[in-house]
Amino acid sequence: MLSSVFIVSSWLNADKMFTQVEIQYADPNELDDIYSVQFKLKDHNVAQKWAHLVSIASKKYPIDDPRRFYGFYDKEELIKRALIKINHTVDIINKFEPIIDRHLENIMDQDTLNYLHHIFEIYHGLLDSQTSDFWTNSPDSVKKALADLNIYVHECESLGRNTNPTPGHAITWYRMPKVTKLTNDDYKLFKMGVRFGTVNLLYTEIGKTLEDLSVDNDQYIFDTAFQPFRHIGADFMVTYYDNIDLESKFTNMKNYYDIHTKFFADRGLPWGHPYLSPGTITVAELSNAPDDIISKIKSRQQVRAINII
Repeated sequence: MLSSVFIVSSWLNADKMFTQVEIQYADPNELDDIYSVQFKLKDHNVAQKWAHLVSIASKKYPIDDPRRFYGFYDKEELIKRALIKINHTVDIINKFEPIIDRHLENIMDQDTLNYLHHIFEIYHGLLDSQTSDFWTNSPDSVKKALADLNIYVHECESLGRNTNPTPGHAITWYRMPKVTKLTNDDYKLFKMGVRFGTVNLLYTEIGKTLEDLSVDNDQYIFDTAFQPFRHIGADFMVTYYDNIDLESKFTNMKNYYDIHTKFFADRGLPWGHPYLSPGTITVAELSNAPDDIISKIKSRQQVRAINII
């Protein structure tokens, strides 16, 4: 079997303007069985910044997991798979050093999910600040398990909060530093909710935004773990579903802010500050959406290549 290959066009010069993204999906057991989907880059500066970062990522960093797909099966099956993955990850970490004192038994157990996310924050460290003795002394397999713990916590949260499966997939790049920051003008592009067939920036900080805090009821989080969405990474999420009815989520955010006004005021963050912006930025959208796109991707759940054109 061929190994998975990740290809991104070179950033040729500072004036190069990218226009399209091609994602090639493949059958994990037969990587030559490819289904290509084209997306048109949005006409804004953040889309170009993101495309540039993807071109760098492809040359220096592996994709964490080219099979990180969600929502293509019925919910019961997805929950079963998610519980197996997160608990296996806990076991990998505990085999090295028993730092976690519980497993996740119920997808709706937000308290345990908060606890596991806190473990990730403490032992992994904040963005590009991996300095703990545990992190320094642990083998690569345990470092990877800590990173996966964060991924699986959010996967379980998504399954618990959505009535119906939400098909999509995520791409993150292993150990790629996050140094490019959003400008104040960039925050005007933030929107709550996502549309079918869109490519959206993933949150790249280590911590939680105001939006996260307003729904998690996290009793474990440290003050330092509140981290606004400030960096643009090459990481992204492709969504093959619509989620636009979010009035209640915005209300929850405002209520949480009002209860914790002093916390945010002490950090110079009045209500409406760009760092409190909910949602994400869409950087590309489907050029076409054939009726059978979901079934085509369902049978090809590995990212074979990503081309920026």
